[in-house]
Amino acid sequence: MNNKIIHQAFVDTANALTPRLFRSKTYPQQQVEVLANEQAFQGWEVKPAGTMEEFSSKVLRQGDSVTLDFGDHQVGYVTLSIRNIDSNADAPLRLKLIFGEMPCEIGEDFADYSGWLSRSWLQEEIIHVDVLPGVVTLPRRYTFRYMKIVVLATSIRYHVSFPEIYCETVTSANVLQIAPLPAHVPEDLQQMDRIAIKTLQDCMQTVFEDGPKRDRRLWIGDLRLQALVNYETFQNNDLVKRCLYLFAGMRLEDGQVGACLYEKPQPFIDDIYLYDYSLFFVSTLYDYYSATQDRQTLLELWVVAVEQMEIALKRLNAKGIVQDDDTWYCFLDWHDDLNKQAGAQAALIYNLKRGLLLANELGDIDRSVFIQSAIESASAAAMDILWDTDRQFFVSGESRQVSWASQIWMALAEVLDEQANAELLERLIKENPEIGMSTPYLYHHFIEALVLCGKREEAFKQMRNYWGGMIADGADTFWELYNPADKRLSPYGSNLVNSYCHAWSCTPSYFIRKYFVNGEGM
Repeated sequence: MNNKIIHQAFVDTANALTPRLFRSKTYPQQQVEVLANEQAFQGWEVKPAGTMEEFSSKVLRQGDSVTLDFGDHQVGYVTLSIRNIDSNADAPLRLKLIFGEMPCEIGEDFADYSGWLSRSWLQEEIIHVDVLPGVVTLPRRYTFRYMKIVVLATSIRYHVSFPEIYCETVTSANVLQIAPLPAHVPEDLQQMDRIAIKTLQDCMQTVFEDGPKRDRRLWIGDLRLQALVNYETFQNNDLVKRCLYLFAGMRLEDGQVGACLYEKPQPFIDDIYLYDYSLFFVSTLYDYYSATQDRQTLLELWVVAVEQMEIALKRLNAKGIVQDDDTWYCFLDWHDDLNKQAGAQAALIYNLKRGLLLANELGDIDRSVFIQSAIESASAAAMDILWDTDRQFFVSGESRQVSWASQIWMALAEVLDEQANAELLERLIKENPEIGMSTPYLYHHFIEALVLCGKREEAFKQMRNYWGGMIADGADTFWELYNPADKRLSPYGSNLVNSYCHAWSCTPSYFIRKYFVNGEGM
């Protein structure tokens, strides 16, 4: 914690808002086989292999294995009831348990893993059971739909059966809070809404986790989108408030809001600083206030929001453009070749505009004047330096790169007027620049930009194509990464550590409930 700024009163407020978790038991639905099939998503398909009634009486010998399908995505703690068959257990039972959100995690050999993230993220466990019959509850929380049991060792005298297996699921989301969609909503959007809500539900723990399998942390970029969906669904607004106070209570040494933080053994901020993520403290606070009218929280956290805007403005060069060099990082999307300068400029303007609304709400006149001036200067610089009149696109970096991310964020920042933004996005779709979109995170912002400039029919078309593609490929919850052109793509060197339930992909429910159901869209 050295060189970090700790505001203990904010941390204490966050800790007081720690939610209780709702718990329920879920049981596997069937036995399945995971088989190689190059026509299936990522090369694997699942076929039924027996009922659970058959499994509960099935005798497993050393070397046997079975895969159970829980029927839906699970986040929780697994309990196994184990019985010795034929004789007493004269030696410990040795089991390997493998958990997978998707079939690839069951079908592919973890021994071949070559990703650059730690192998410890792979969900497998070897356990020894000394006393049989018995009941074993795994201490670690797992995230999965499929569970493979491999009997590594018994003895020549006994075999085993599993009369009962279940998962005690955990979430801070109250599913009874969800209002059903009206009957006129098309079935494909109904299904998309269900999956998006399940995605958010499984990420809602004692904070809004980015993914319940990996990284199991609070990231502010994910938080901002989760909060938007939460306001339309679970309305667990105290959880948003808790996360805001955690970020405000533990900042980096120069005052920046960190990109992510951990809860245990006690809350602490990571040392990752992302230019756009720190700015999102401003818009997340704005969205929270808009949803709750919680003026006390706004008053307390306003100074932190102001500080993020001031820090971000220091990055502007003499021309008023975000300085692009090797000393900073901005996220925007997972794309190795994406230049971030134009997108960062737009994210700055976007958050300044929300900061201005908050300043006006608070009657903070001096800061209103300051922020308004900064918006005008940053917007003028974007048009003078980054707008390419001949190409009719915003360009980024020394190479004057044209990317999807730059156009999307400039549209969200409303540097152009609504009609010009609509034309910009039409050109973007038509010309399809090479530097495209990789994640549901950027796709969310694309849909949001289309809605903002009045292209709601196109927005829902794009949402159906993209998230509908995940559903067609077997999604029970929406994923961290989905590239229809490269479905095995991973920023980590292996699809085995991709998160198949990820916070930033839950936003179809936001669009469906805010713009379709409420009569504002289509």
